[in-house]
Amino acid sequence: MPKNKCPVQPPTPSTRVSGATHTFNCSVAIIALTIVAFWCHALVSAPPILALPHTTMGSKNQSHHSETSSKLSCLRHTLGLLDANFFNDKQVEEIDKAAEEFNVPIIVADRKLVASENGGLRYPSPLIFNADWEYQPLHSESKKFEYPSISKIQRPESEEDIAFMSVLELGALIKTKQITSQELTQIFLRRLRKYNPVLEAVITFTEELAHKQAKEADELLSQGVYLGPLHGIPYGLKDIIAVPGYKTTWGSTSFKNQVIDMEAWVYKRFKSAGAVLVAKLVSGSLAYDDIWFGGRTRNPWNIEEFSTGSSAGPAASTSAGLVPFAIGSETAGSITYPSARCGITALRPTFGTVGRTGVMSISESLDKLGPFCRSAADCAVVLDIIRGRDPHDHSSKVSSLDDPFHVDITKLTVGYLDDAEMEVVHVLESKGVKMIPFKLNYTVDSAQGILNVTMDVDMLAHFDEWQRSGQDNEYEAQEQWPTELRRARLIPAVDYMQAQRARGRLIKEIKESLTVDAFIGNATDWEKVCVGNLVGFPVLVVPTGFANISKPPPGGTKRRTTVTTGIYAPPNRDHIALALAMAYQSVTNHHKQRPPMNDLGPNEKISDPPTVIYPARVFGSP
Repeated sequence: MPKNKCPVQPPTPSTRVSGATHTFNCSVAIIALTIVAFWCHALVSAPPILALPHTTMGSKNQSHHSETSSKLSCLRHTLGLLDANFFNDKQVEEIDKAAEEFNVPIIVADRKLVASENGGLRYPSPLIFNADWEYQPLHSESKKFEYPSISKIQRPESEEDIAFMSVLELGALIKTKQITSQELTQIFLRRLRKYNPVLEAVITFTEELAHKQAKEADELLSQGVYLGPLHGIPYGLKDIIAVPGYKTTWGSTSFKNQVIDMEAWVYKRFKSAGAVLVAKLVSGSLAYDDIWFGGRTRNPWNIEEFSTGSSAGPAASTSAGLVPFAIGSETAGSITYPSARCGITALRPTFGTVGRTGVMSISESLDKLGPFCRSAADCAVVLDIIRGRDPHDHSSKVSSLDDPFHVDITKLTVGYLDDAEMEVVHVLESKGVKMIPFKLNYTVDSAQGILNVTMDVDMLAHFDEWQRSGQDNEYEAQEQWPTELRRARLIPAVDYMQAQRARGRLIKEIKESLTVDAFIGNATDWEKVCVGNLVGFPVLVVPTGFANISKPPPGGTKRRTTVTTGIYAPPNRDHIALALAMAYQSVTNHHKQRPPMNDLGPNEKISDPPTVIYPARVFGSP
């Protein structure tokens, strides 16, 4: 999902916190005090470099008093780092003794039980975030969306034109047998091979699997079996999602040879829908920013820029027409930031809508999987395939979404913030939507800090062994996760829980403030990214135009800066955001534009992009 410096889903009142959860979180957070306490013991008990023999009882007593004083001073400093330096000397001594006799055995036992493997793939915490706001759906999960039919579609002559068709259009070509899945798969594999050296968006090509799945899709169709709109359609997965027989590297040097013998839930759903996996796409290292062990992913609209966000590969590949759609993840900005940078349509769904079994975890109460597509309609189709209850992900749920293709937008009241793109406002107003100025009011001023505390402690719990073994020293960007997670050792359990309580207050205030059916505003404002992820807002990132790049070359360029906006909705009302975006895109064509991958302009060559360090820091997982 960006991770900026403090400036890129909460327990509701009904959330249950079990005793096991409390012990788990306490064990994680108290490590800081215990480690430094050990250090204090070592410091005061180590023999001096030049030791003189004690010849009198007085000198022994003096030495013991000095050791006790040094130890107390050290422990007091540690407690000060935890904002808990309010105990008297006797109490500090009692804490020291109790930590050694009671806390350490619990910490060691818990770590042996659940922390010997990295990535959070097993033993999830029973502390589950509930993003529901008591919304009552009109339909149950069993009722699938009714997709619009694409009639009189004709196969284009050029592969370029085929590559930029929508999922629904490609599905119509396959259904009418104007193209086979095997042909379509070859087209996208060729494009991936051609442009990946520039974009650095692919970690693993899954060609053998793709050929097998495409052949099966064609054979089924020849037998009269059609599995739906994704039948035979190629796609890509962010490389934190496990697929048996292929590496799942998490974008990290530490795990670049890792093969997880597990079918991720989303992969199972796509396989059942007849989709064809062509590539494992770049995840920033351990789902943080766009830097990975093989390089750094670039923005197809401006190759001097990097794509930002750990879902860098899905965003860049979809934007450049290397896949029709892809799945990425967000913990805090890794869907919103790269989709905005690369100028595509993407959905960060309501927390719990898509199961996360087989997916590397950062934070079990923040991670979300979502689609990167060319249009809102495609996002709706892909979401419909993967939504629903994952039996091995306790945070997932029966999907309560209504059909976005049948929402009457004229009955909606939609707010717009000061930073909304006004073209969207005017278009929706012309479509009969009631548009009103809006402000999201809340008094909690620490949303960015709440998110960082939650995410960092959760991540450290999932990568405790990675840090303890010193593998963090090999991390691709030392100022990112290594620094974040070392600092997280000093977050006490009590303050982690206070952050969750503050998060609960934020949810309450936001819920009371939300007097509209949806609202429009900047999708990459860091405060909105933090608040949106904490309270469970779904948001659809929608392209709205382009701006000139700063300092263009003298000969001119076709590189552009993409302009986007976000359409936000309350939790479990993703269909409203999708319906509004589809209405906007029905009369605009910003989402249909193609990046200048073959022609950047006079005197510019795509084969040799300049090396530019772009400062954005973005991360996310599911």
